Amino acid sequence: MNSKILFVDDEANVLNGFQRSLRKDFALDIALGGEPALRMMEEHGPYAIIVSDMQMPGMNGLELLAKVETLAPDTVRMMLTGNADQKTAVDAVNRGHIFRFMTKPCKSELLLEMLKAGLKQYGLITAERELLEKTLHGSIKALTDILSMFDPQSFSRAQQLREYMSACARSFNIARPWELEMAAMLSPIGLVTIPPDVLKKKHSNQNLSSLENDLLAHVPEIGFTLLSNIPRLEAVANIVRYQAKNYDGSGYPKDSVAGEDIPIGARILRVVADLILIENHDLTKIKALSKMQQCPGRYDPKVLDFVAAAFDVFVPIESNPNSSVRPVSFRELRAGQVLMSDLVTRDGMKIIMAGAPVTSVLLAKLRNFASLSGIQEPILVSG
Repeated sequence: MNSKILFVDDEANVLNGFQRSLRKDFALDIALGGEPALRMMEEHGPYAIIVSDMQMPGMNGLELLAKVETLAPDTVRMMLTGNADQKTAVDAVNRGHIFRFMTKPCKSELLLEMLKAGLKQYGLITAERELLEKTLHGSIKALTDILSMFDPQSFSRAQQLREYMSACARSFNIARPWELEMAAMLSPIGLVTIPPDVLKKKHSNQNLSSLENDLLAHVPEIGFTLLSNIPRLEAVANIVRYQAKNYDGSGYPKDSVAGEDIPIGARILRVVADLILIENHDLTKIKALSKMQQCPGRYDPKVLDFVAAAFDVFVPIESNPNSSVRPVSFRELRAGQVLMSDLVTRDGMKIIMAGAPVTSVLLAKLRNFASLSGIQEPILVSG
């Protein structure tokens, strides 16, 4: 079991004291402040326990432990501080969700006891997660095996959906990417309730009766019902439920949920599923996404941009003849503008063609090129 502990404080002598007194009993690292602690987590983590001081310049202990909860939810969080007022303690529990709150000076025996309790808690957390994951994966495998035997064509499409959703999850920096991948694999699970002759007509693009169309429209709801009974799959079940829901609230299910109230995973799945469907009609991604942009209200516009960026596709926008074209530096480039000239690195490599919209995702990608190779300036933009 992982038993690494990270101590965070803004006083070097305090950290050195921890190292001297505890290094015989624990695998101990130290960080001089919040930002260095986050770097230590990235470069040397995961840690079983993080013990943080409260008052530190730049990022205080509450802010650090709140970030730790997001970045490494299994890590046990503790606070050891000289600022022991009631508000600090309450905020630490509520915002940082800490396991133990200790005050300075802390006796060595008590600190040793708290760290051992923290390691035991970490062991319980990871053991429970491992057990749940094994149970979960076993359940999912059983469901996908049933789907693959019942409807191989839908299972094959779900595999492709999973690959696309995985790429999007990495690009969007989704906290739990497995939820998106699992939702993609299980999105057609409701089809197991559809009569085989109806499925055959669907796959061969034959005309369906109103009753048959109604049966297929309820497939996401059926999938939701099947999955919502499995522990830890609540978010996945909701993605499956709203996979056919349009951004403007139309589509299925017929409820009041619309816009950003639709789960983000469902909004991504809506875009990705239609992208694959249109691509399968021998269209390139850029043409498929261009076609999808002509359907206002169906997709989340931001998700369309993010999906395009995930596959390094930037859909050209026709320029408005009334909008002015002006030169800007790379630092002046802003989301919402349109490139009116090709974007080229200083060593001559063309990155993005003229006509591409500038999005926040594109800017993030361009910053990497700018830091490595530089960008030729000025850049012509409109908007």
